[in-house]
Amino acid sequence: MSGQSKNIILGISAGIAAYRMYDLISELKKLGHNVTVVLTSGAKHFVSELPLKILSSNHVYCDMFSPEIQNKPVHIELADNADLVLLAPATADIIAKAACGICDELITSILLATHVPVYIAPAMNTNMWEHFTTQKNIETLVTKLGYKIIPPEDGDLACGYSGVGHIASNEKIIKTILYGDSETKPLLGKKIIVTAGGTREVIDPVRFIGNKSSGKMGLALADTANSMGAEVVLVSTVPADRKYQVIEVESAQELQEVIESEFDRADALIMAAAVSDFRPITTSKQKIKKKNEDITIELTRNPDILEILGRTKREKQVIIGFSAESENIEKNAIEKLQKKKIDMIIANDITIPDIGFGSDENAVTILTRDGSKEILQRQSKVQIARHICNKLIDIFETMKETKKHDFNKK
Repeated sequence: MSGQSKNIILGISAGIAAYRMYDLISELKKLGHNVTVVLTSGAKHFVSELPLKILSSNHVYCDMFSPEIQNKPVHIELADNADLVLLAPATADIIAKAACGICDELITSILLATHVPVYIAPAMNTNMWEHFTTQKNIETLVTKLGYKIIPPEDGDLACGYSGVGHIASNEKIIKTILYGDSETKPLLGKKIIVTAGGTREVIDPVRFIGNKSSGKMGLALADTANSMGAEVVLVSTVPADRKYQVIEVESAQELQEVIESEFDRADALIMAAAVSDFRPITTSKQKIKKKNEDITIELTRNPDILEILGRTKREKQVIIGFSAESENIEKNAIEKLQKKKIDMIIANDITIPDIGFGSDENAVTILTRDGSKEILQRQSKVQIARHICNKLIDIFETMKETKKHDFNKK
């Protein structure tokens, strides 16, 4: 991609980091690329059209009904001529509009009209970045629209805060849009199985033993792993329309069969599904009729999938489990972690109202085999998923360093 001159649309929105685009345009021009700047109406409070026009050697667009282009509507003409679109800085406002398909600005209209790669470099207050709606909008842009996010960095912010929200460096932005985004795809080359939803153990054609799991945590994990470059296989009890592979199952036995068939070629398994511990010994082919007397349904234990795989996994495979508890949360989770011989377990208290099952938010404790512990206060499951995937990346990096150390010792 970097060997040819590219027509780049740079959409600048109303953030203090907009001033950084002066240097970005200069650097892109030095590399031989053509840059066309499109401003939001608010961006003109932060940068001036004249220096942008001089630096880009192009007209600077803002008006949706600009007379400069006569052949087609301006947003269509610009979209058709672009090789890629970069939105930087991307405010929470412009991200929300892009996710919802709102076209009240020229740049958001271009986003709907183009079929070329779109890159988003967010920049905002850390609370705004971590807010549930912003994270949900980012999830939509990545999973539904295929946009590529150049993550904001941790640092001092213009608002006086310190935290994640600082726009990525120009060097990183250029490296990502021109030379590929492998740096922002830390799970590239890894195959990860993610399970989601609650299993159903059939009693008769209309009844089953189940649980309250919505599958939202598993879906968030699968989406996040995919956005980080992983080859994802989602094994789910809930329907999911995704670009990556999705295998729908219903019962614990079906889930086990699929996982075992995929696990040998996988680098990691994230077991977010709520698996029923028991299933009926027999299943009625006809609906069981209501009678005056009580009925007894005999149950048998389902295999413990995590424990089976924990005993048989290869040295370089990683298994992450979940532990939904109503008492002795941490103690029970640690016992599961050790008994099942897995690498990480995510414990949560199911007695806390409004989070966990069916909710878009949760609060969890992350425990690892090496004894580390991390508590995540209430936040969106999307944010928790990103945190878990980052911990998985750390485990892979540790494995790599250990292997390198062992090789050097030889």
